Amino acid sequence: MATSASAQLSKAIKQMYLELPQGDKVQAMYIWVDGTGEGLRCKTRTLDSEPKTIEDLPEWNFDGSSTYQSEGSNSDMYLIPVAMFRDPFRRDPNKLVLCEVLKYNRKTAETNLRHTCNQIMDMMANEHPWFGMEQEYTLLGMDGHPFGWPSNGFPGPQGPYYCGVGADKAYGRDIVEAHYRACLYAGVKIAGTNAEVMPAQWEFQIGPCEGIEMGDHLWIARFILHRICEDFGIIVSFDPKPITGNWNGAGCHTNFSTKSMREEGGLKDIEESIERLSKRHDYHIRMYDPRGGKDNARRLTGFHETSSIHEFSAGVANRGASIRIPRSVGQEKKGYFEDRRPSANCDPYAVTEAMIRTCLLNETGDEPLEYKN
Repeated sequence: MATSASAQLSKAIKQMYLELPQGDKVQAMYIWVDGTGEGLRCKTRTLDSEPKTIEDLPEWNFDGSSTYQSEGSNSDMYLIPVAMFRDPFRRDPNKLVLCEVLKYNRKTAETNLRHTCNQIMDMMANEHPWFGMEQEYTLLGMDGHPFGWPSNGFPGPQGPYYCGVGADKAYGRDIVEAHYRACLYAGVKIAGTNAEVMPAQWEFQIGPCEGIEMGDHLWIARFILHRICEDFGIIVSFDPKPITGNWNGAGCHTNFSTKSMREEGGLKDIEESIERLSKRHDYHIRMYDPRGGKDNARRLTGFHETSSIHEFSAGVANRGASIRIPRSVGQEKKGYFEDRRPSANCDPYAVTEAMIRTCLLNETGDEPLEYKN
């Protein structure tokens, strides 16, 4: 299997230099979503002291013409720090800094979906919306073939791989374990992990997170995964259907609840939200992958534990439905529900904003409404 050039470099030699004292300086790695709406970019600056809050971090800029975010003739873009985490690669006191992107005129960049999401979350803060997102992903070799698969064929059919253990069932657990521990170190709200139905496919869960925190933590968890895979010489893919044929796709199932849903009798609020979602299926499909539903069309076929992209469905403990109500929620008459439609490459800001707009703001129609600040 082809190996990346960076993976062949000696990590022991690198470690020797990382152990050098760094004086009173701090390295802050600024991270942002690029113009594709899926890719992440990063660069590092030196700070004179350890930042304690977001306010301690300076704004920065970058060349947007190299990230599909601006023209070369007017390419400066601004990085606005919005969330800070411990750096599991350089370790304390160094930081990972998630940023929003503004254009040269200080207006929000087109792929900065956090800005509007944050406004919507602020409007509904009294409802205390909680989210949990289940991020599925596939590990690939440098040749684009799933990690551990025979170079000129396929492994045995699905069945033994989901939550499997053993060298012939679990492909790439080292990366999963490294990612889990790195997220815990960073302060990311990672809730768990498991091997998925297709070999070389895994899942990690983020949450529960309240409001805007959901998108922040999922994007940083994705960054950490990309960065770990870089060290191992492996590619991580969030493609919703990386392998055609009789193989499971990859989604990002989103669990949602409000304060009233979590209280006694909350099932009534859950059912009302599902009714609202049923009337706005096309809007949500558009919001649930970066290409307005085109990526998800390859995954949401009605097979391989998915619903059909063309119709809305809901059911208790039904993994073939658009919306699943967990059996325990049906019994206890309170809790949360799971939207199984978001694709693995979704933007969590778009997904969580859409859920708030439909379920709490009771928007209808195919377009989101504008609100005055």
